[in-house]
Amino acid sequence: MNRTPVVFIHGAWLHARVWEPWAELFATRGFLAFAPGWPEDAAARQGGGDHAPAAGLGLDELTDHYARFVRSLDVPPVLIGHSVGGLIAQHLLGADVGRAAVAIAPAPVNGVPLPASRTGLWAPDGAERADRLVPLSAERFHQVFANTAGAQESGRLFERYVVPAPRRLLADLGCAGTPRSPRTAADVTNTRRGPLLLVSGQEDLLVPDVVTRTVYKQYGDSTAVTDLKQFADRAHSLIIDGGWPSVAGYVLGWLGERGLGTRPAQG
Repeated sequence: MNRTPVVFIHGAWLHARVWEPWAELFATRGFLAFAPGWPEDAAARQGGGDHAPAAGLGLDELTDHYARFVRSLDVPPVLIGHSVGGLIAQHLLGADVGRAAVAIAPAPVNGVPLPASRTGLWAPDGAERADRLVPLSAERFHQVFANTAGAQESGRLFERYVVPAPRRLLADLGCAGTPRSPRTAADVTNTRRGPLLLVSGQEDLLVPDVVTRTVYKQYGDSTAVTDLKQFADRAHSLIIDGGWPSVAGYVLGWLGERGLGTRPAQG
């Protein structure tokens, strides 16, 4: 029996293991789940520490990395991305790479700006500009990433999932006052692409709901399916905090309405 593949793409400051519960859930619903991580820093591996992304990683390399993986599959997959991963999912879907896409709290595409008061949240204090990897402290993570979670839950999520982010990638997103990379573009006019679901958290500080709604409006002239789901009282951590099953359940339901991978897995 053929199973619909799904490729999970994580965002900045998170490890690919954030998708482990999602992959397990999606497998029970008939999907063939993949969560390939970012290219990793060889020095971190040799040092025996937790894997960190390659320090020189930019949006070009990251997008090409996932495009190669998607094209290596025998069947075009569903793409599910969070934050920067949501941006990449939109870019790939607009280029007809992938069968459908879900962009959760996605970094904005096509020049849609972050509110001026939020841009600085993507440039954490305590890292010199010469540093190639930008860490995120536990306190900062709780303040801007998991701001709807309690202190204990936020601390647990931080220890389990958080890794530094490449400064070059943040610069490509325009977070350092630099021009955005061309890879932040998505073809919102492509009428041949597969269906797209945009998901926002209404308490998200890093990618505010208004930003995702603005991106949604950019797709208004396309006849391809584009939907928006807003979750009240949810922050940027909505894929990993205690409310993640409701987000995943909604995504599964949306995919099911489009005939994608909703049958139980067979033994």
